[in-house]
Amino acid sequence: MLFAHDTEVALNAAAALVNTGHTDPDGLATIADLDAFVAEWEWTGLRRRNRAELAAVRALRPRLARLWQVDDDDAVEIVNALLREFRALPQLVRHDEWDYHLHATSADAPLADRMAVEAAMAMVDVVRVGELRRLRTCAAGDCDDVLVDLSKNRSRRFCGATCANRVNVAAFRARRSGPRRAGA
Repeated sequence: MLFAHDTEVALNAAAALVNTGHTDPDGLATIADLDAFVAEWEWTGLRRRNRAELAAVRALRPRLARLWQVDDDDAVEIVNALLREFRALPQLVRHDEWDYHLHATSADAPLADRMAVEAAMAMVDVVRVGELRRLRTCAAGDCDDVLVDLSKNRSRRFCGATCANRVNVAAFRARRSGPRRAGA
């Protein structure tokens, strides 16, 4: 395992949050969309379930998206700014079916604050082990989604099976429709 389980979950949740801004319609257009996202990623703690909370979470997306576009030094600036802004205070906690793991905000902090700090704490691990290159953008030419490559050999190229299949089928069709070999 490259990262602790909570780090991997936080990285993938951050990628999923960023990717909600790449869908049409927007993946976080409504409070119900946010409720579904929170349930899918098992976010715990206080929820306001109002337009202000939705707006704050949506506003976080471009800040986190920058982490997929920068080098180590810039990532450190972003991470440190998030940790300072939301007054992160790392603590070991255990809840639900999770064993001890890090939280750096209280459970009653606003949802967007908790999301920002969880992503920043996960990025601390990424930067510390020199693995920022594991943060990628999907290799499909028509997809802007981001991904976290947690494969052992750093070979993940696509955000999901849909993009991988689409690109592979297109490549197969291009090979099949290419010029016929002599004697074929």
